[in-house]
Amino acid sequence: MRHRKKTVVLGREKGPREALLRNLATSVVLYERVQTTRAKAKAVQPIVERVITVGRHKKPNALKEIGKVLQTDGAIRKVLEELGPRYASRDGGYTRITRIGYRQGDAAEMVQIEFV
Repeated sequence: MRHRKKTVVLGREKGPREALLRNLATSVVLYERVQTTRAKAKAVQPIVERVITVGRHKKPNALKEIGKVLQTDGAIRKVLEELGPRYASRDGGYTRITRIGYRQGDAAEMVQIEFV
């Protein structure tokens, strides 16, 4: 039974799913706007929000915590130097998901996830 199991599976095993979400979170941080499917955007949104919150508070181990999620040094640096100070006065809700239509090949709902 799947009672109280909230993990979004996305049709993948654990390792590939974690890699997909880490790559997508890194892309959202670097490019600040990414087009993807609705399910993937809803799965990566809390990850990106947590990373920005950690970068906002300037804890001593923030670099290590962000490095567990983001994969490139440029993305980590951008969270700590640019995005953290930008959202210092905001209490969450750093990203927005906007619907942009359906993909032609399989009619998957496409969205754009971006920073507010």
